[in-house]
Amino acid sequence: MNSNPGVLLLLLISAGVRSVPIDRNVGNQEPKQEVQEENMDTGLYYDRYLREVIEVLETDPHFREKLQTANTEDIKNGRLSKELDLVGHHVRTRLDELKRQEVSRLRMLLKAKLDSTNTQSLQMDHASLLKQFEHLDPHNQNTFEAKDLKLLISTATKDLENYDAERHEEFKRYEMLKEHERREYLKGLDQEKREKEEKRMQELKEKHRQHPKINAPGSVAQLREVWEERDGLDPQEFNPKTFFKLHDTNEDGVLDEQELEALFTKELEKVYDPKNEEDDMMEMEEERLRMREHVMNNVDTNKDRLVSLEEFLKSTEKKEFNSPKEWETLDANPVYTEEELQRFEAELKDKEEELKRKAETLRQEQELLRERGKALEAQRREYQQAVLEMSQRPKDQQAADGQPPAGPNGDLQFQPQAEVKVAKAPVEAQNNLPAEPPQNLPIHT
Repeated sequence: MNSNPGVLLLLLISAGVRSVPIDRNVGNQEPKQEVQEENMDTGLYYDRYLREVIEVLETDPHFREKLQTANTEDIKNGRLSKELDLVGHHVRTRLDELKRQEVSRLRMLLKAKLDSTNTQSLQMDHASLLKQFEHLDPHNQNTFEAKDLKLLISTATKDLENYDAERHEEFKRYEMLKEHERREYLKGLDQEKREKEEKRMQELKEKHRQHPKINAPGSVAQLREVWEERDGLDPQEFNPKTFFKLHDTNEDGVLDEQELEALFTKELEKVYDPKNEEDDMMEMEEERLRMREHVMNNVDTNKDRLVSLEEFLKSTEKKEFNSPKEWETLDANPVYTEEELQRFEAELKDKEEELKRKAETLRQEQELLRERGKALEAQRREYQQAVLEMSQRPKDQQAADGQPPAGPNGDLQFQPQAEVKVAKAPVEAQNNLPAEPPQNLPIHT
């Protein structure tokens, strides 16, 4: 097996490497070039932490060597975690730093959650609250130990095993919401328009059902079709081992979930076309998931979410490989019952009523704030008027007493006219002075 051990670990616990679809022309027998693996988010809320831990562990030669020789069970049951005690000091230091960063991130998430619910969070017991996160040891928040690696692997494995079930449930709710909206729309029409619209919808549904036969996923007919139309090879020369190697696009010796799902594209195109009104692309992805699960249930005997060459070749020897049951698409298998739909609609009604109550509360609070704003504005105006009146009162009193108005510092303020009269007074006095006494007047002694 020619594989990257760090990526293998991620594959085994998260199946998180996306395969790149291949497109080969007839006669193109050139050796496959190494495909650059693309990191695809696993959907886990601790995806980044998981990837960074694996990347750091991969830098240690000892751990890398142990990982290359480990099998799936060694990884999943935690035996590989014991090797953490033998990694280099710089690796442990970096892992400690990653854990502290993750604890800090989780604390921020907890605080934001508590703040959003108006819960007093000044005296939070972080150690207690962190227990709800299963991918790390909450009792030791500073160093990364073997227990942390074991918890990280086991939690990721468990979470991803439940991931498909959550996707199915999400799709079911999507379908029920779609049906609910359809029924509500029809209720709003008059009888004539409703009958016409129901007829149109039924015609679209029937049109969707009129598609070519779908080969059972993983059957010889389905694989031969891929071999011929996608790989450009002679269907009479179909070889399972060659087929496996052609579609192991990252050459890691196994078919992961994404590599398997890529094999079903041709079958899905028979049923779903994004240009058609009657075809729903959300349903197409649910169909793809169903096909992959069908193959995994029949081929993946050790349940590690990977298909090895040995498992693949054994599956071609089964009777179901050559004579499978006809594949039934989603339109033949309703994903919900009428009872489930009624419960869903009741749940929607309760949520709508709750939203209405919250909206009314917000409206009342907004109206109260508006009234308070008006009252504050009125008080501000009254205050400004009072200040103006108080500043005007001394001036009015001075005017009544015949005093000149006071200046800003209480000083008397004289009018310009008064200053002009004072300035002219000496000139007028000079004009009224007697003439110079005559010369040569007798002098009395």
